[in-house]
Amino acid sequence: MKRILGLDLGTNSIGWAVVNEAENSEEKSSIIKLGVRVNPLTVDEQQNFEKGKSITTNADRTLKRSMRRNLQRYKFRRENLIEILKEYSFITDETILSENGNRTTFETYRLRAKAATEEISLEQFARVLLQINKKRGYKSSRKAKGTEDGTLIDGMDVAKKLYNENLTPGQFCLQLLQAGKKYLPDFYRSDLQTEFDKIWVKQTEFYPEILTENLKEELRGKKREAVWAICAKSFIWKETHTEWNNNESRNEQIEKEHKLEGIYSKRKRDEAKIENLMWQSQGLSEKLSLEQLVIVFQEINGQINGSSGYLGAISDRSKELYFNKQTVGQYQMSVLAQNPNASLRNMVFYRQDYLDEFNTIWETQAKFHDQLTENLKQEIRDVVIFYQRRLKSQKGLISFCEFESRQIEVEIDGKKKTKTVGSRVIPRSSPLFQEFKIWQRLNDIEVFPASEKNKKRKPNARRLEQDEKDLLFTELSVKEKLSKDKVLSLLELQEFDMNFNSIDGNKTQYELFKAYKKIFELAEIEIGDDFTIETIKENLEKLKINSDILYFDSQKELDEQPMYKLYHLLYSFEGDKSNSGIENLLNKLKELYGFEKEYARILAGVEFQNDYGNLSAKAIRKILPLMKMEQDYTTACANIYERHSKSSLTTEELENKVYKNRLDILPKNSLRNPVV
Repeated sequence: MKRILGLDLGTNSIGWAVVNEAENSEEKSSIIKLGVRVNPLTVDEQQNFEKGKSITTNADRTLKRSMRRNLQRYKFRRENLIEILKEYSFITDETILSENGNRTTFETYRLRAKAATEEISLEQFARVLLQINKKRGYKSSRKAKGTEDGTLIDGMDVAKKLYNENLTPGQFCLQLLQAGKKYLPDFYRSDLQTEFDKIWVKQTEFYPEILTENLKEELRGKKREAVWAICAKSFIWKETHTEWNNNESRNEQIEKEHKLEGIYSKRKRDEAKIENLMWQSQGLSEKLSLEQLVIVFQEINGQINGSSGYLGAISDRSKELYFNKQTVGQYQMSVLAQNPNASLRNMVFYRQDYLDEFNTIWETQAKFHDQLTENLKQEIRDVVIFYQRRLKSQKGLISFCEFESRQIEVEIDGKKKTKTVGSRVIPRSSPLFQEFKIWQRLNDIEVFPASEKNKKRKPNARRLEQDEKDLLFTELSVKEKLSKDKVLSLLELQEFDMNFNSIDGNKTQYELFKAYKKIFELAEIEIGDDFTIETIKENLEKLKINSDILYFDSQKELDEQPMYKLYHLLYSFEGDKSNSGIENLLNKLKELYGFEKEYARILAGVEFQNDYGNLSAKAIRKILPLMKMEQDYTTACANIYERHSKSSLTTEELENKVYKNRLDILPKNSLRNPVV
């Protein structure tokens, strides 16, 4: 008699049944118990679930809990700050710390702006510190990236050049391309918007009826396709042409209506790039055709969108502070002076901008008040207002390797508990795992005549020879993937087929090689698309960069290999206190490997897979040598660990297995991602 647990997983419920199934005519099948577990979903939640969106029913609760936690932390900082201010007699219990009375709206903002350059009383200074404590600014985290937030722009050097030489981004890019440069920098949104406005004002002189303020507002923030669609409706004009009239034997002036036709859409990419920048420059001083003008608007709007979003806006405000020589408080007060109804709620700045303001105000007021000592400054700044602990490590959540772990019994608080110890699994992006994954797939490949493709049995199918695997491994080591056709072509088996449509390569090395290629473009070095490791090595050495970062040996100690150390540095670095969050990383890349700052910034932008494999480095280093000697994964595991997985059972073990009458209760928090 078989006992079977059946589950029916639905969108908002799980049906279950436990049955006895007869195995011979003497036994009788029966239902032991059945039921259903309902997980009620709202209409929106169910629609998101059916669409495959990863929105859990707890997401809203998590968001609100996070808001409550942040509010609690702010109040705790405020209480500590008030205690210190009272201790040093800046304020008393009777001190009013908010606007009080007529004509006091924005008084604290005025005091904050004034404190950067002029004397204020200690009581007023206390109010300024309490306001700074409310918002501490954005602190960059390299690990937390979201495409919807845009990107941080670290282009102050470029912005200074534009300012000092009175250039627009288009003019600057044109200069770079004409000088033979191929790498174009990022620009702040305000610089791009200023260029757009300048071109608009100039072209309005020639097309006053077409380039209206309503059209300008409609184009604001639109993407490339939307810009064309909007302009196609508005860019309608009439031109007078001279044509010969055969009936009257004379020339006639005929007026015709024209619309956008996209006459420049067939240009080659490199030619179009230079030509578009030329039009951007010409549009500042001379008339452009409407066909040219819509392309200019498309190009600039595309760049504005790329530098927009939450993070782009933060970068832009920081740039304005620098050029206006203002503190955060002075900037906000200038906004309120122009428009008292302006909202400052979402006006976010860098954490470093707030720190700079704090230091400026403190140093200014220290000239007038002896109580403002260096020790007090460090206590208020580094302990109370701006202290932020590092995120708690989540390494304890990483799974243990099924082969290189064991369970031991420990005593905790007088109770005996079972604890798992051993090696944990490694990231999928690890060079070791990438090599292991490639060999696992190479050992699983079968090739067979193309005529047998649709047959269930393939009598002429065969595994790859060792020299064929070595050839493919060399190719896959620098590629993201190889298609079936490419694999068969490399093996000179064009008349054959195989059992995979594509083979994944070393994605970690591929991402690094993409970065190296961008570095070569910046250094004006041509390598083409079909590059090899030798080509990369030669050019890295030209730039005085350590070329040992190209090579990885799975049998050597990982921490002694430059390639693995580079990977680990890029993978594990979370961020620092600089505006960009990567200043220490750039310095480390220069110190260890010789990457100049502009090259290191490209490398710092590399993103690896962030999930984990199913084996530890220790297990892989035992299995991998056998896999390189023509043993598939199952055989290699069986030779090392006597079975291909911890849970695998032989036929004999399955027959003799004793099943439980009742499933054990799962330990609390043992499921990381439960279905329901």
